[in-house]
Amino acid sequence: MNATQLRGLGRAPCTGCLRRRLVICNVAEAIRPAVVSKNGNARAGVPEGTPIVTPQDLPSRPRRNRRSETFRSAIRESIVSPANFILPIFVHEEGSNNIPIASMPGIYRLAFGKNVIDYVAEARSYGVNQVVVFPKTPDHLKTPTAEEAFNPNGLSQRTIRLLKDSFPDLEVYTDVALDPYNSDGHDGIVSDAGVILNDETIEYLCRQAVSQAEAGADVVSPSDMMDGRVGAIRRALDREGFTNVSIMSYTAKYASAYYGPFRDALASAPKPGQAHRRIPPNKKTYQMDPANYREAVREAKADEAEGADIMMVKPGMPYLDVVRLLRETSPLPVAVYHVSGEYAMLKAAAERGWLNEKDAVLEAMTSFRRAGADLILTYYGIEASKWLAGEK
Repeated sequence: MNATQLRGLGRAPCTGCLRRRLVICNVAEAIRPAVVSKNGNARAGVPEGTPIVTPQDLPSRPRRNRRSETFRSAIRESIVSPANFILPIFVHEEGSNNIPIASMPGIYRLAFGKNVIDYVAEARSYGVNQVVVFPKTPDHLKTPTAEEAFNPNGLSQRTIRLLKDSFPDLEVYTDVALDPYNSDGHDGIVSDAGVILNDETIEYLCRQAVSQAEAGADVVSPSDMMDGRVGAIRRALDREGFTNVSIMSYTAKYASAYYGPFRDALASAPKPGQAHRRIPPNKKTYQMDPANYREAVREAKADEAEGADIMMVKPGMPYLDVVRLLRETSPLPVAVYHVSGEYAMLKAAAERGWLNEKDAVLEAMTSFRRAGADLILTYYGIEASKWLAGEK
């Protein structure tokens, strides 16, 4: 008895009965030999041997909504735009030429001055109007206490001024951490016993953030992972009158293996210890354990309470679950850093012909947006924007 006959008797068929009937019918139809026409040929328009079956009784067919690019684009849930990108730029002043970074094909340390301006102008021409500045500090300016970080005439501060003078509406982000200036290669001051000093480091991070704000930075971005640094930086900025300068906190920054090429770019990896000083070989005592998920909620609650305006997850693709976690637990904008190791992997695979670079990169960017990221820091900022604009 079919569903119509059951309804005629006042009996509604159970869902399980209909499902079993549908499955049995489908199996029977699937094994039935193909029906051929009178002249012996199979049904036109399909490969020979394709079975002719009775259409399934499916009220919902999700594929109907995927039938054309026009309709797919009309209902697309996650949209990637150049407006979502923050472009990292490495700056040096060890000559007038850009210096290629071997582990990041296509990325350079930009020579301070016109080369920086030209690069940012190109990015702006494709709709990327946000950059984050990373200076390559000469070794002779590095010290164990990293005072160069808050030098008002330091490379970072001069780059900020150069960018804001050239492009007043450009959104300039900074990096607040001591590792580019620290001769020990850590984000904080290292004691002789090998301990990264938390509160003492924060004092210098506050000075660094204020110096960047004085230079014209729109957003300061503490990446150091010291406890309490967001609140301390907020108070320092407000005390100096920079109440409109935002804080993008590296809220969930993991002690990841994906940072290698970045440390090549800035020569900022931890240094070997000495006889009288123990230097930790990694950053695991302050960056988060890659195995931890719930801990990100603790960091997010602290950053939000301390006055962060944006929260970031770093790295990106291996931590999409954490991006989603922050999206669902906080009303703040969420950023994600598509880090140097992720960039290098895509470049290497593309160079070998193992991946379609454009498709893989845009899929990665879409995955960040789908996970809940509002902002994406990516070295692909210019290339991805060109592809989104239809360039090959």
